[in-house]
Amino acid sequence: MIVCHCMVVNDTAITDAVDAGATTLAEVCRSTGAGTDCGGCVFSVKAIVCNHDVFRARTMDDLRALATDVSLDEEPIRAAS
Repeated sequence: MIVCHCMVVNDTAITDAVDAGATTLAEVCRSTGAGTDCGGCVFSVKAIVCNHDVFRARTMDDLRALATDVSLDEEPIRAAS
């Protein structure tokens, strides 16, 4: 499914960026280009990143670490208007 229409980025590209090592919303946006134009997709990108992290968690300790991780609350990178 296309998440960012401006840069034509799909949900698979976003989860691939996380799997490749992107640990923050800003890193995912930088590596995929999603959210860097109008910014309208940033909340959808963040939801995909958060859901993907939950699916990757293997133990309750992993889930607790995600609940206390504030790194996903970084401001996204946006192009100048």
